[in-house]
Amino acid sequence: MFEGWDAVVLARAQFAFTMSFHIVFPAFSIGLASYLAVLEALWLWTGREVYINLFNYWLKIFAVAFGMGVVSGIVMSYQFGTNWAAFSDKTGPVIGPLMAYEVLTAFFLEAGFLGVMLFGLDRVGPRLHFFATLMVAVGTLISAFWILSANSWMQTPAGHAVNEAGQFIAADWFKVIFNPSFPYRLVHMVLAAYLTTALVVGAVGAWHLLRDQHLAGPRVMFSMAMWMATIVAPIQILAGDQHGLNTLEHQPVKIMAMEGHYESHKDGAPLYLFGWPNQAAGKMDYAVAVPKLGSLILKHSLDAPMAGLDTVPRENWPPVPITFWSFRIMVGMGLLMMGLGLLSLLMRFRGALYQSRLLHLFAVAMAPSGFIAVLAGWITTETGRQPFTVYGLLRTVDAASPLAAPAVASSLIAFIIVYFVVFTAGVIYLLRLMAQPPHHGEQGPDSHVPARAAGITPAAATVAEGALR
Repeated sequence: MFEGWDAVVLARAQFAFTMSFHIVFPAFSIGLASYLAVLEALWLWTGREVYINLFNYWLKIFAVAFGMGVVSGIVMSYQFGTNWAAFSDKTGPVIGPLMAYEVLTAFFLEAGFLGVMLFGLDRVGPRLHFFATLMVAVGTLISAFWILSANSWMQTPAGHAVNEAGQFIAADWFKVIFNPSFPYRLVHMVLAAYLTTALVVGAVGAWHLLRDQHLAGPRVMFSMAMWMATIVAPIQILAGDQHGLNTLEHQPVKIMAMEGHYESHKDGAPLYLFGWPNQAAGKMDYAVAVPKLGSLILKHSLDAPMAGLDTVPRENWPPVPITFWSFRIMVGMGLLMMGLGLLSLLMRFRGALYQSRLLHLFAVAMAPSGFIAVLAGWITTETGRQPFTVYGLLRTVDAASPLAAPAVASSLIAFIIVYFVVFTAGVIYLLRLMAQPPHHGEQGPDSHVPARAAGITPAAATVAEGALR
């Protein structure tokens, strides 16, 4: 049945499929863990019951998303030994310790405090419980640090040597960890996680405001989410621009694929807004372009020359159509996020933040945009690196295990069936949790729980709330 299929292509498809399911959950849980820490801090600071109600509401959602992320991540790690044994052998001395550091620091920190965070508020008290929440949030960020360090080394390898067995070994761990693309990719990913969470929180708040504009919980969560979109979306666009300049320096072929530059441009490259990359002919069909704008964006000069894929051996070309379009999807989502933030700012100044149905409908429609952008960005990054797993040093075809196509195809089919059943059930459960409004025991915006229960004095609660407003 699978005769004639390429085992390497199937192995890549299997990893891409499982990674696509996995990456959306860490992106959500990284941002949500930090949001929970902020909610609990605000509760301790102001004593307002709405914050602890929102904390408890999103805590259940975080627990489910975190569990789904852990399960999907474990499956991926096994593929390094089954489908990518050559990769594991050659890069193990570098990648292995980085992954081990993630387990020893981030995973153990999260696991150690997660139980206290989920079940310990009534047992350990609010201050110690907040410390546990903070540690879980810090743990998710440390996890992102090590995972992105490992992946960034594969994109821009540095600080390594090659031993007699042909394995990559660390010659300078500092250069391995803080490789050239790592700082840019870490900032870009963490901001993406925060935006992804903010857009989900904002969509849930908007959904409930469409039904009742006076619910305290949805008003607070919607306002907080829109502030995040307003402030962080423009910062993310700037961070993405800096990341792009770094990529141009260290992975110029990836930029050629992202921009659709099959041909070199000596007097300034156009910016292709849309078009159809013709990989076989090596040209852009049906192009809609702005002359010289590509050079202005990438080299800050209208007439700056830009090399194209015609300067690169064809066997080193990435799959341009996928890279080109995934990049534009990511950018499009980012522009929509900034548009949502600006519209919310306008409505806030007009005093219509909680009354504008247009804004609320826009926010609901934007709920999946963060996940779409994360997936599109990951696809851009990974396909643009092809045909290498370690950029310029280890080709993908040389990193795969010597498996027959039927063996890989059968496991891929099994993954597709199991993932769609299990994760569809999980996502439906999450949506049902979000469809229920938060507990609204607080009768008005000035309601407080007893201030001493939060560990502060009534006077401090009044001063703190005045500062927040």
